[in-house]
Amino acid sequence: MSKKSTIDKLDSFGEDTVLGLSVKTLIAVGMTIALAVSGYSMIKRDVEIAKELPYPEVTAEQFRLQTEIIDNAILDTKSDINDIKKQMDRMESRLFETSRR
Repeated sequence: MSKKSTIDKLDSFGEDTVLGLSVKTLIAVGMTIALAVSGYSMIKRDVEIAKELPYPEVTAEQFRLQTEIIDNAILDTKSDINDIKKQMDRMESRLFETSRR
């Protein structure tokens, strides 16, 4: 008695082949398809609604404030980098002094 390989089973697949699908499996497949279709339609509807919404304009005052915040953040970062550099220089000089002893 020889077992059929997967390829041999595929060769015998045709109109007369009976698939062992239960009602439970068919319901699960149907529900999955229904959920996918409803999700797609909801997303499509939301995109259409979003296209109709007015585009929020940035006022000159908002732009100026955002630019000011970014500039302040850059300056703060620059001062932090300078502080770190000073600390590293001090550590380097201490290490040099310790290694000379």
